[in-house]
Amino acid sequence: MGLAATEEELRDKLSRFVKAELKRAKMTYAALAEGMKEHGLSDESETTIKAKLSRGTFAATFLVAALAALGLEGVSLEDL
Repeated sequence: MGLAATEEELRDKLSRFVKAELKRAKMTYAALAEGMKEHGLSDESETTIKAKLSRGTFAATFLVAALAALGLEGVSLEDL
């Protein structure tokens, strides 16, 4: 079986992964927004991040900036 059976399942996995990494890093949504500014996403706020993760829809640029702000140097597909 692949990474996910449906696009919806993949969105859910990615959203849960980012949320789990936030908890693991003991980082707030506000702190994540600040960190994402350092990686080119200056328009993100606590509110926009919560909404995107709740919906599970966000651009690849959002995902990469979030992972960088969280200090993750690499992510294995198996981690999702």
